[in-house]
Amino acid sequence: MDSILVTGNGPLQGQIPIAGAKNACLTLMPATLLSEEPLTLTNAPRLSDIKTMTQLLQSLGAEVSALQDGQVQAMSSHNLDNHVADYDIVRKMRASNLVLGPMLARLGQAVVSLPGGCAIGARPMDLHIHGLEALGAEIDLRDGYLHAKAPGGLKGAVIDLAFASVGATENILMAATLAKGTTVINNAAREPEISDLADCLRKMGAQIEGDGTSRIEVQGVDRLHGATHQVVTDRIELGTYMLAPVICGGEVELLGGRMDLVGAFAEKLDEAGVAIEETDAGLKVRRRGDRVKAVNVTTEPFPGFPTDLQAQMMALMCTADGVSVLEEKIFENRFMHAPELTRMGARIDVQGGTATVTGVERLKGAPVMATDLRASVSLILAGLAAEGETLVNRVYHLDRGYEHVVSKLSGVGAKIERIKGT
Repeated sequence: MDSILVTGNGPLQGQIPIAGAKNACLTLMPATLLSEEPLTLTNAPRLSDIKTMTQLLQSLGAEVSALQDGQVQAMSSHNLDNHVADYDIVRKMRASNLVLGPMLARLGQAVVSLPGGCAIGARPMDLHIHGLEALGAEIDLRDGYLHAKAPGGLKGAVIDLAFASVGATENILMAATLAKGTTVINNAAREPEISDLADCLRKMGAQIEGDGTSRIEVQGVDRLHGATHQVVTDRIELGTYMLAPVICGGEVELLGGRMDLVGAFAEKLDEAGVAIEETDAGLKVRRRGDRVKAVNVTTEPFPGFPTDLQAQMMALMCTADGVSVLEEKIFENRFMHAPELTRMGARIDVQGGTATVTGVERLKGAPVMATDLRASVSLILAGLAAEGETLVNRVYHLDRGYEHVVSKLSGVGAKIERIKGT
């Protein structure tokens, strides 16, 4: 199993290109199931999760080709010959459940295994199921599979989500594009990936209003056509690399970065003593002093502080001046990186969904183990700020969400290398 070796060696300088958003691309790819005509995605990230979604779509009969070194995904679903999303593929990735809504809408039936993914909480399918049932679907769970059918087609409805779930909003939104009549999703998720999906669906002929707000209205159409769409910048990769020069000094420009994607995160960095400058090419980041100030963080749905940047922010707070409190309100079990940071000399006390971090002058390199995607990159960031060598084990998680992390960081001066497992 591969590992990543990081040696703390001072300030970073240069530019890091930010990829297209993993979470957006994994949502956009199933949208091909809604139409017989081709859907082409540009600015696609080159990640293992994208390959998994490709395998899933191909298993359903879709044609998927990765072009231009994987940055273009050319898809066509003109000849779907299977409506069963098998456990062997779905278990690898949570986003696999996003084929449910499109298949129901276009084929009138779908059998989808309950999904897998990172071990950061249960994240049940209840909201997806209730929303699709409100549209007229009949769904029951048998042997670990959701068996769904809509023999009379889907029909518009008013759906009140109990929680602003991103996945449920996406599944319902896609299904509603081909439902008869008007669908209203109340308490809809407001993440940029939702708006990116809506933009793509509109290019395909969907009638959608209100994305980016908590109320989305969809007027169903008879069919959708093909389109070409550019995947939005990955705000989580952007936020992650914004922290690199903050943790170990220097100044880095994030190419393709946009402030509107990281508003709440950028506000916390400003409070901590970080300078963020908008440039023609993206965002330029540096810390104002020798050491950042401790700040408190509470994760919230967008536009609040992202749960997917909590682990990385904790790594920063480990060497901040003062005491910070990080409260995780989105997922349970999302402080599994804390014991690993403690191995590097961090002072962290976890009580339930709250972590109290007392900043230390310097971390020390140590062997650590990644427990999930965001935890793995937080340990790499910590290694950049540590004395000596940090060996991050089990980095297969990393390949699910960050493309070319070693070359991107070494390109700005980090001493980092990937060690192949035996």
